[in-house]
Amino acid sequence: MATETDERDEPEAKGEGKRKKEKSPRRTTPALFVRQIIAELRKVIWPTRRELITYTVAALVFVLIMVGIVSGVDYGLQQGVYAIFG
Repeated sequence: MATETDERDEPEAKGEGKRKKEKSPRRTTPALFVRQIIAELRKVIWPTRRELITYTVAALVFVLIMVGIVSGVDYGLQQGVYAIFG
């Protein structure tokens, strides 16, 4: 009993190796660009004053905590280096 190898009959791509010149997209005029920006800004849900204050305070607290952690690690490493190398 002879075994046959499985072969796929895949069609070869037409024009393989040839590059097709793609048409470049049209450039946006500055006026259209500004109109698109304004349209996108109208979709934005702006935070209320209270939300803005809350987000700002949360960001500042997070930054202060990170500064404290980094400073503590830096101080600890500095003391370790001084202890080892005198």
